[in-house]
Amino acid sequence: MRVIVDTNVVLDVLLEREPFVQAAVDVFCLVENSRIQAFLCATTITTIDYLLMRSLSAAKARKALWNLVSLFEIATVNRPVIERALDSKIRDFEDAVMDEAGQLARVESIVTRNMKDFAGSALKVFDPTEFLAQFNA
Repeated sequence: MRVIVDTNVVLDVLLEREPFVQAAVDVFCLVENSRIQAFLCATTITTIDYLLMRSLSAAKARKALWNLVSLFEIATVNRPVIERALDSKIRDFEDAVMDEAGQLARVESIVTRNMKDFAGSALKVFDPTEFLAQFNA
């Protein structure tokens, strides 16, 4: 199974945000144990870097990024992805870019806590808890 993981789920793990951290960690464990192939959108990496640099030292932020890059595949953001996102039914541009990058990477679903933001996606959309339940069913 191939999925793309939204920025909010990654931040739940990195910043240990309650009450969401455990489900997000469980999704990461599926990736780490090669039970799913998971992608991050290229823009997710830059967003996470920006946010981590505000709360961690540069060295810790860079180590967190290296850990993410070693665990996840990176979904490409290129001109066709941007152009399709501009025409997307998804209203939030950043979410539309992730959706289009996921489609280019041929993922089956998006794992996010903001499911409503992906209304109009051609992909299946799950929150981490729902994804885990679906995966384990």
